[in-house]
Order: sequence, then structure tokens, then C-alpha cells
Amino acid sequence: MRLSSEETAMLNGEMGEPRRWAMQHMVQVGRFFDAEDCVKVSQAHMMADTESLGEAGVELIEGLARHGEADRRVRIPMITDPRGIDFKHYRTLKQTDAMAELERRAVTAFEALGILMTDTCINYQTIMPPVRGEHLAYGDTGVVIYCNSVLGAHSNFEGGPSALAAGLTGRTPRYGLHLAGNRRATRRYRVEFQPQSLSDWGAVGGIVGKRTGSYWDVPVIEGITAQPTSDDLKHMGAAMASFGSVPLFHLVGITPEAPTLEAVCDPKTLAAEPVTGRDLADFFGNYGGKGEKVDVVVFSAPQLSIVEMRQLADLLDGHKVHKGTTLLAVTSPVVAADATRFGITRRIEEAGGLVLQGMCFYQSYAREMAIANGWKRLLTNSVKLVNIIGGYGYQPSLASMQDCVRSAIAGEIV
Repeated sequence: MRLSSEETAMLNGEMGEPRRWAMQHMVQVGRFFDAEDCVKVSQAHMMADTESLGEAGVELIEGLARHGEADRRVRIPMITDPRGIDFKHYRTLKQTDAMAELERRAVTAFEALGILMTDTCINYQTIMPPVRGEHLAYGDTGVVIYCNSVLGAHSNFEGGPSALAAGLTGRTPRYGLHLAGNRRATRRYRVEFQPQSLSDWGAVGGIVGKRTGSYWDVPVIEGITAQPTSDDLKHMGAAMASFGSVPLFHLVGITPEAPTLEAVCDPKTLAAEPVTGRDLADFFGNYGGKGEKVDVVVFSAPQLSIVEMRQLADLLDGHKVHKGTTLLAVTSPVVAADATRFGITRRIEEAGGLVLQGMCFYQSYAREMAIANGWKRLLTNSVKLVNIIGGYGYQPSLASMQDCVRSAIAGEIV
């Protein structure tokens, strides 16, 4: 790899041990992906929940945090993905004090590095959303696909160590979606129905993601004439990334790089695959359970926007969650503060729901919570979550937000 004089100085340890470690990591990643050089990035976003970090990962961060302030502090704005603990409610969820203590240690170390503990996977809706052409080092898959596709920014999926290294150096290897040629469409889909609910949009993402199934392929989607909202595209992108490891999609006439189909591909050489109403019905059919007792209804993955929080409160007004069912609404600290200020949190909790902030359900010791609380059947409107949560021992079911709320009130899947 070609390195600038500044990058070479970091690699040689002239700017402190944390930056030497970080630049060495970047060079190793760059060589693996055949990157010719590095690109400057303006923001970094790190996934580093303590369930994934474990004791060894926390000790690594604590080791970096022991260096002098000038050596250890990140060089660019750096923020965090959801954590594994909501310190206010972790005992209610039957998480342990040991889990919370590991989380406190990680947070203390990250703060010493100058990282902003935003604890969110919806930073593009709440915290300095990037602009078209901006180069980033983002971690969460839903964050990356939204910022690449909807905002036209440039980021690969960065693992936790790589995102941290980018924060310390202000660099990431120039490969993948930092190269314009890799942003052209390689797969083409024509949707033959109009998505209605957030779970419909998520299902489109799940279907396209599963068919595409490759980090290196870029789908372009045509046929959707309904104008999506930010939340619609959030759910579609998160599901697409979850089912197919896809970091970028184009939606003809909607996303910035695809004003027309011809802008992102040659239609004569790229045939369209249909996505039909039957495909949608079959997708939902994979996540049944109608009539069964529902143990926990989860709105998470991605975290809820303030609009989703209000929609949930509206649906719950005048009702009570069934005594045998737990309802969890998971959002970011920024949205949680607004929801409290607007009275939304009070309305959800008066109905028997629990509002959690700064965490994500499947990154929060989900298996241990299932065992401790006796949860098995989980209902959600998140396509991303139903794809993931079965691996933690749950039986997932998928429905619209409206039907999730109806089921939470009834205590069974309606």
C-alpha cells in the first residue's frame, strides 16, 4: 500500500502507540482487500457491545485508554452503536450485575478515547447524517446500507477494531464502496406490488437481500412508485443487509445515485428478476404462530425513530398489555429524551410497555434474557430481528406494528 508521510509516521509509532496499532491494523486490512492506499474519513461509527467484546475485548480498549491523552484520543468524530445494557432497566430484564459492570468498564474506556457514546444504530436520523460523497468508517450494517444508499455516502462494513482504527487515524483502506466502479448495480429486481407497512418494506429488503446474498453485489430495484419515508427505507435496508450482507442498493427514482435505471446499470445487459405479491406472502409465511401465546413483543433492530415511538403510543392508548406478555420499545438516547419530553414514554409505559434506550435487543444477552424470563415466542415488526433472533433460542413471528400491538394486548398472536 502507498502511505502518505503522515500515515507512515503513525505506522512507525511517531504519533503514539494507539495510532501505531491502528495504522498497522489498517495496513493489514488494506493488503487483504488489495487496497492501493487509504482514504481520509470524516466520521467513524463503531459496533462494540460488551456481549461481543467479552473480557478480552474490554481489556484491549482499557489498554489503549491507559496511554496519554494526546496519544489515545480519536482524531475524527466517532460515535457508538447500541450497547448491551440500559442501566436503568437491566435488572427488570433480568440481566446480571456482572453484565452491567463489564459495560461500565467499556464505557469508561471508550470515553477516555474521546468517543461520543451515542449508542445508536439510527445516527442518520438523529446525529449529523452524512452527505453524498462523504467517506466514512461505519460499523452497523443498517447504518452502512442506509448511508450508502439513501444518502449517497461511501462506507464499507467496518468491524469493531477497524472502526476504532479509523477513529484513531482518520483513515480507512480505499477498497469496496470507496471506489466508484463498485457502486454500479450488478443485480436488478422489479417489485410488482407496493409495500404498505414497515414490515412490508422490511420484507422487500429481506427478499432482495436473500436473493442477492453477496457483499460485492449491488441490487437496483424498480417498480416501487409509493414514496417511502425514512423509516420505510431504514427497515428495508436493515433487512437487506441482514439477509444478504448487502451494503448498498439503488431504488430507481428515489435514491440519489439512481435518478434513472440507466444511471446505475445498462438495462440491456441486466435482466430484471420479479418480486411478486406471492413472494411477499411466502416470506411472511415463514414466521407464523397465529393463535399461540406471545411471550415478548419487541420493537427493535433498528431502534425506533421519534415517529415510530409516537405511532406505538397512539396504538397503545386506552389499552393494556396482557399480563403474560412483555412489550419492549427500544430507541436511542436522543429519541428517548424527546419521547419523554413529549409524553410519549409515559403513554407507552402506562399501557404496560417498557421503553429502553441506548441498546439493541439482540446485542443485549438475548439468550440469557430468554432463559431468565422464560421467553420463547417473540413477535416483532422488524424483518432484521426475525432473521437474527432464532439463533438465540427464540421462535420469531413477524407482523405489522398494528398487529404486534393487538397481539400484545390479547396475549396471543392474532
